[in-house]
Amino acid sequence: MASKVRLTAKERGDEVLRAAVRAFSASGYEGTKTDEIARLAGVSQPYVIRLFGTKQQLFLAAVETVCARIEQIFREAAAERPDLATLGRNYDRLLAEPELLLVLLHSFSASGDPVIGDCVRQRFGSIYTLVRDLTGATPEQTRDFLSAGMLLTCMSAMQVIGPNPIPIQWAQELIQTFGID
Repeated sequence: MASKVRLTAKERGDEVLRAAVRAFSASGYEGTKTDEIARLAGVSQPYVIRLFGTKQQLFLAAVETVCARIEQIFREAAAERPDLATLGRNYDRLLAEPELLLVLLHSFSASGDPVIGDCVRQRFGSIYTLVRDLTGATPEQTRDFLSAGMLLTCMSAMQVIGPNPIPIQWAQELIQTFGID
C-alpha cells in the first residue's frame, strides 16, 4: 500500500493558489466561491481562509502570481533579444496559458473595489515599466505594444486565438497581422 505524500504548508498554499487562478479565470472575482477553490485544491474551505484570510486576499495573491508570470515571460523573451518584436513573438507563450490572461481581464473588471483596483493599477504599471526598461521603447511604442497585447488578450478570452481556437474569419485576419500561427 502506497503511503500518501504529505505536502509542506508552502506546497499546499501553492496548490491552493493554482486552484484559485483556475477558478478565478473561469468565474471572475464575484462569481468564484472559496469553497470551489477548496474543492479544486483538495482542501477544506476553512483551510483556504486560514491560508489567505479572505477571498479578496486570495484574489490579490492570484493577480500577483499572474502578473509575476507575465513579467517572467517578458524577461525570458528579452533575454533572447531585448526588443518589442521579440517580446511580441513570445506572446504565444501567454496564449498557451489562457488562465493568466483571463485572470488579468477579471482583475481589470474587479478594479472598482478600491483594494483590488490599487493592486491591479500597480501591477499593470509594473508590466508597462518592465516592457519599457527591457526594450528601451518609448512611451508611445510601449502603448502600441500593450494595446496589441490587450487585443490578443481579449481575443483569447473570446476563444478565437490560443488553444483550440474557434475559427472566425475576422479573427483569422487579425491574427495574421500579428504574425501568430
